[in-house]
Amino acid sequence: MTDVITLGWRERLALPQLGIATLKVKLDTGARSSALHVDDLESFERDGRTWLRFVVGTGPRERIPVHCEAPALDRRRVRDTGGRHTERWFIRSEVWLGGQRFDVDINLTDRRHMLFPMLLGRTALLGRFAVDPALSYTQPRPHLAVAEAS
Repeated sequence: MTDVITLGWRERLALPQLGIATLKVKLDTGARSSALHVDDLESFERDGRTWLRFVVGTGPRERIPVHCEAPALDRRRVRDTGGRHTERWFIRSEVWLGGQRFDVDINLTDRRHMLFPMLLGRTALLGRFAVDPALSYTQPRPHLAVAEAS
């Protein structure tokens, strides 16, 4: 096993395949899956496959909308913090965090009442990162030119 990087309970990451250069994220070892707040989620067919179209709000205070499209991975039942089960769409997207690039399954949901637009769960963290809840923003902002993602 390689050395794991210690991160804080909140960090910034990039989602290059979605055209998102930086996004604040909460690292949550209690959550199994990762979740991304999206608006205007709709499914459509392209080349015989289900795709999803949605808007992600980025920016520190005033949300700057990024219009995204991604192939649907599947729909899964997810239990929220209140113990309720809901069906959510999942996508797989590359994440840049802590100097690493890796793919993560992300469910698309309504997190508008949450402090962070994205939650990175333990499945994405496992074997890569340790989380120290006393730390915040331990990593520099991802350096991502959207053109690099293509």
